[in-house]
Amino acid sequence: MKYLAVLGRQPEISIAELEMTGFCTDIDRLGGTQKLAIKIDKKPLEFLGDLPEGKITLGVSDYSKNASKKTATVEALKLKKILVRHGRSVRVVENKEAVLSTATSLHNGLSGKNERKIELIKVDNDWYRVIGVQDIDAYAKRDQARPARDAKVGMLPPKLAQILINFCGPLPKNARILDPFCGTGVVLQEALLMGYQVYGTDINEKMIEYTEKNLNWLFFERATLAPVVTGLAAQAPRWSQCSRNNQFQISQGDATSFQWDQPIDAVACEGYLGKPMSQIPSDIKLKEQKQECKSIIMGFLKNLSNQIKVDTPVTIAVPAWLRENGEYERLDIIDEIENMGYNVNNKSREGLLYHRDDQIVARDIIILRKK
Repeated sequence: MKYLAVLGRQPEISIAELEMTGFCTDIDRLGGTQKLAIKIDKKPLEFLGDLPEGKITLGVSDYSKNASKKTATVEALKLKKILVRHGRSVRVVENKEAVLSTATSLHNGLSGKNERKIELIKVDNDWYRVIGVQDIDAYAKRDQARPARDAKVGMLPPKLAQILINFCGPLPKNARILDPFCGTGVVLQEALLMGYQVYGTDINEKMIEYTEKNLNWLFFERATLAPVVTGLAAQAPRWSQCSRNNQFQISQGDATSFQWDQPIDAVACEGYLGKPMSQIPSDIKLKEQKQECKSIIMGFLKNLSNQIKVDTPVTIAVPAWLRENGEYERLDIIDEIENMGYNVNNKSREGLLYHRDDQIVARDIIILRKK
């Protein structure tokens, strides 16, 4: 079965995430993938003609080399014209670009759940049918509706939290995931939604209060979130039967010295990113920030190394800073990490920078396993 992953603005992250999860086809847990599609062996007209009777809603996205809004629209209208001639009712979803946006696909019901609401993807001579569209509304709710948020400590997107967890690779059912820099609890939230147990610590007492508040909110809102994240639907009955501390544990503690309770099956976190920046830092300021961030991150990894078992996966996002030439400067820490007893799975670190356009501080994702 040939699949097509329609990726976000940073395709390298999405490709790596797909590989780490063994190409998971549950799009609700793939933070870096916007659409999933499956190749159709029939010609598009034949495929559409075989759909159940009733009105067809059709969208066409063209990912071919020379694609444009015009080529996508022409393909869609050509298919509609022939189908109408054969007695079918067809509504074509308007293209504003060569490819339909995730929002357009989602809000027109082109997610593959309805047999007669179809998005076809053209890639040169190959055609695919979309079988999953990222639910951007659900991500927005899980991000913006949480009761405790703090822009001053950085806003970790739920999509990135999912990516960090997925980079840990396939985990056992009910695995316990540690986030030692839990902040407002976004990684813990997403891990719970995937059906894992979670353990969070943070040096800041205020962040512990925020995490507690947000996870309690998640508990009471699970019914509205369950339809979009399958892990929670299966998990909800157990949440209602057990005390919350059986499902998540939160403690205040310094990640460079804290002694965590066992077991720890995986670690997924965003480390200390330094002070917020609104402009490109001077060389002197950058040097200070790099030293501070490196000290905390390396102190944490050294402390963690003695507390986890061999082969335990560790995914950590560390800072990288935008420079005047448009490139991002990373922390030079890979060799030191390996000397602490970790295998670095992405030593080249190519393609694993997560950032918006012109964002000053990016997240540099490092994927480790205990030796």
